[in-house]
Amino acid sequence: MTQARPNQTPLNETRHDHILILDFGSQVTQLIARRLRESGVYCEIWPFNHAPESRIKAYNPKGIILSGGPCSVTEENSPRAPACVFEMNVPVLGICYGQQTMVEQLGGKVEPGDTREFGRAYVDVMAHNALLDGVWDKGAHEQVWMSHGDRVTKIPPGFEIVGKSEGAPFAMIADESRRFYAVQFHPEVMHTPRGGELLKNFTHKVSGCSGDWTMAAFREEAIAKIRAQVGKERVICGLSGGVDSSVTAVLLHEAIGDQLTCIYVDNGLMRAGESQQVVDLFKNHYNIPLIHEDASKRFLSALAGISDPETKRKTIGGLFIDVFEDCAKRVGGAAFLAQGTLYPDVIESVSFTGGPSVTIKSHHNVGGLPEKMNLKLVEPLRELFKDEVRVLGVKLGMHPDFVKRHPFPGPGLAIRIPGEITPEKLDILRKVDTVYLDEIRNAGLYDAIWQAFAVLLPVKTVGVMGDGRSYDYACALRAVTSTDGMTADYYPFDHGFLGRVATRIINEVRGINRVTYDITSKPPGTIEWE
Repeated sequence: MTQARPNQTPLNETRHDHILILDFGSQVTQLIARRLRESGVYCEIWPFNHAPESRIKAYNPKGIILSGGPCSVTEENSPRAPACVFEMNVPVLGICYGQQTMVEQLGGKVEPGDTREFGRAYVDVMAHNALLDGVWDKGAHEQVWMSHGDRVTKIPPGFEIVGKSEGAPFAMIADESRRFYAVQFHPEVMHTPRGGELLKNFTHKVSGCSGDWTMAAFREEAIAKIRAQVGKERVICGLSGGVDSSVTAVLLHEAIGDQLTCIYVDNGLMRAGESQQVVDLFKNHYNIPLIHEDASKRFLSALAGISDPETKRKTIGGLFIDVFEDCAKRVGGAAFLAQGTLYPDVIESVSFTGGPSVTIKSHHNVGGLPEKMNLKLVEPLRELFKDEVRVLGVKLGMHPDFVKRHPFPGPGLAIRIPGEITPEKLDILRKVDTVYLDEIRNAGLYDAIWQAFAVLLPVKTVGVMGDGRSYDYACALRAVTSTDGMTADYYPFDHGFLGRVATRIINEVRGINRVTYDITSKPPGTIEWE
């Protein structure tokens, strides 16, 4: 989907108590927001250099969090928090780099450390304050997660030491009179076991947030916003069959009824039975006007002979725009295009350095459609994270099995078939994927896995089947655990499970004679193969 522009924030009309997170480029800044949202507190992430003082003051947050980041405050021109952060009489929490810039800006000192701390560490709690209330007691020895080379060597006037670690003598500091708190570790990651409780103390006990951010409240507010934005105009929504676009469509239909028409472009790259499920759900169950365009032959013809993964993605994306535009003309008179843009899309559209982050791979999207078709955007989910979208889907009456489905890439099975795409390969992969997911569900493991799928490898291997030799394809199975898709570990299936799956695949899927399991984490690998 087209990424939202950062200058459209703030997203919320400040009906709820809210926290501002200033981002200095940490890879885990989104986890701070996730933890706050989980405790019922609305928050937004702004790059530090897209947060002028006037904007921060107008946003009027109940508290401010300064994130970690890759820079060193000892370097010239390293990032700093706007001065008003410390002058607004609101609580401030600095995390990692956020602690260090707070210290430097308020009169303390940071220096390169003799020893660095990366990964698991332990903090000795030396004092008690509101941030620790009910979580850590004075004298406790608590596990945290560190990632720093520099360290605070002198704290600013008014601060006291609250905790220390082996590599950070001022691992926790506070000025309670001004409600300024700073920690060298990362409370937002799961490797700091009670870090979420510390963040909740900051939002609820220190900042006074009521925790009134719920999907029930969001649903009613979103419907009112959609009606106010759209009025009596017509809206078209591109359905991919995934959770984000599906929840967008159901929410829009609840708000504006038959003013909405959905367009589902079947590119021939979906899993077994998926296109029919989409049609049944939206056309028959929800009775939402739907154009179902079977363009599978066009897509497979365009992909013939293409092996390069980036070329495949761009071919699929370009053809999708052409097909979608043709379908939209049949609707006639639409003024808006609805998209399932999520909050991570908004965040990632600008990095802390002011430019886009490094591109790992291009994504199938509808970029350019709004401008090309002279349409205005409706993005009702752009305040939400993925887990919040799933909760909203259930609130809208969607079946939990549907909204809990594993992520599926925009280019579909095309990026799970390294090399050229052919109808034969697609048929084999669909059958393998069906058996694999069936066994995962039978074992009761589907909800414990972030994403599971099969890959058809571009090699054939020799096998023995019956009394003869075979020369068929090999496949790889992939299953990962993750909280956000940014990092992932492979799922530790037992060998009995893998043996059962491999036996079923080889017995039931003609064309496969060898099954492998991918045990690569992310990083260094990615979740998908292409």
